[in-house]
Amino acid sequence: MKNKISVRLVSLLFFGALLVSACNQVYSQQPLSTPTLIPTGLFVSPFPSGQDPMKVVADLGTQTALAKTAESVGGTPGTPSTPTTPGTPGTIITPLTGPSLTPTLGTPGIPVATTPAPITVVPGATTAVPLTIVVPSGVPATYTLQSGEYVYCIARRYNLDPDDILARNGLIDSQTIYPGLTLQMPQSGNPFPGARAWHAHPDTYTVDFSTETLNSIACYYGDVFPEAIAKANNLPLNAVLSVGQKLSIP
Repeated sequence: MKNKISVRLVSLLFFGALLVSACNQVYSQQPLSTPTLIPTGLFVSPFPSGQDPMKVVADLGTQTALAKTAESVGGTPGTPSTPTTPGTPGTIITPLTGPSLTPTLGTPGIPVATTPAPITVVPGATTAVPLTIVVPSGVPATYTLQSGEYVYCIARRYNLDPDDILARNGLIDSQTIYPGLTLQMPQSGNPFPGARAWHAHPDTYTVDFSTETLNSIACYYGDVFPEAIAKANNLPLNAVLSVGQKLSIP
């Protein structure tokens, strides 16, 4: 019985010595770093040892504010916004306010409006264009008969004896002569026998038939040239006449 109590006592003393030695044990090597403690109530510091945790928190808050500002103006988070140069596409440029500038007429680069002169047009009115018509003078070497002309008409017009014209061309008085015949005109001989004018003029002539021409009307008056009638009425020599048309005969 005494032996069992002695063994238990020795065992208790042994364990007590071990506990005392454990409490007084010294580390063989000091720890490399000691975690930085944050004031009571906060979580354990996640920041590396040796940094001020409050400064790190303040820096993070500043970076967050810059990122939000950049996003609001369309920049890259964390990147300062670059000022936009005027004229860059997508930039709204506010016009400058000030006195308005009024363009001066004649300034280079500014078109000057001109008002064309009004043109008055009278309905139904025609502008007469003067025609260059030469009235023959003297006797031509040859003459080609036109529609409505005959030998006696040409003799009156050029003040020639009709018999001399017939003889020069081998024609007889009763022979039918057609337009298009070219006559050889005598340059010397007798004048036309009698009055050259067949009808009095100056006059106003009214066209009665659509087949009439300035040449045939000249033959009606005898000593009037068709060129003179055309010039007096500003008509071409080959003008087509209409029934009822009035012509001035010089």
